[in-house]
Amino acid sequence: GLREYKVIGRLLPSAKNPAPPLYRMRIFAPNHIVAKSRFWYFVSQLRKMKKASGEIVYCGLVNEKTPLKVKNFGIWLRYDSRSGTHNMYREYRDLTTSGAVTQCYRDMGARHRARAHSIQIMKVQVIAANKCRRPAIKQFHVSLPLSAPLIRRRDSLWAAATIVSSSLKTRHTNGQIPLPGFEPPSLNLAVMKLATDDH
Repeated sequence: GLREYKVIGRLLPSAKNPAPPLYRMRIFAPNHIVAKSRFWYFVSQLRKMKKASGEIVYCGLVNEKTPLKVKNFGIWLRYDSRSGTHNMYREYRDLTTSGAVTQCYRDMGARHRARAHSIQIMKVQVIAANKCRRPAIKQFHVSLPLSAPLIRRRDSLWAAATIVSSSLKTRHTNGQIPLPGFEPPSLNLAVMKLATDDH
């Protein structure tokens, strides 16, 4: 997933400008190398400054203050599609800011075919429950305990094999432990049928 970094950079000091101003950015990236690269990409669009004429003063990981509390996040972003540049607002529920942004990148790739390099996160903010707009997020804001149906409850193949092996152990093997490669009778019959078909 992505992590949140705080990156601070500036122009290299010179005789004309011995104390250049610092520029700080909040970057979401998988590691500090990508975070620095994204910093130079964004700052070169905003200021007359690039990697060859500047330096990174600080690049550090930002830790979540309350990582055990579920929060609602509003994300303002801009992304480039095949037809143009679009602004968008999205909402997610997560424990951390970086987790919500990771959800956003996955969601944008799935719904809009947006590549990660074409997405620019403008703003991320924790929002109250009464300020949420999206029905997918508002459905969790209920006082009753949440419950979800268990769909497709079915014993797996190995669970069925265990049940068959235990019954055969008591009935036909006189208490002897079956071989490790034991398979249910239905599977053995299928294998035998395939073997006879080959011959």
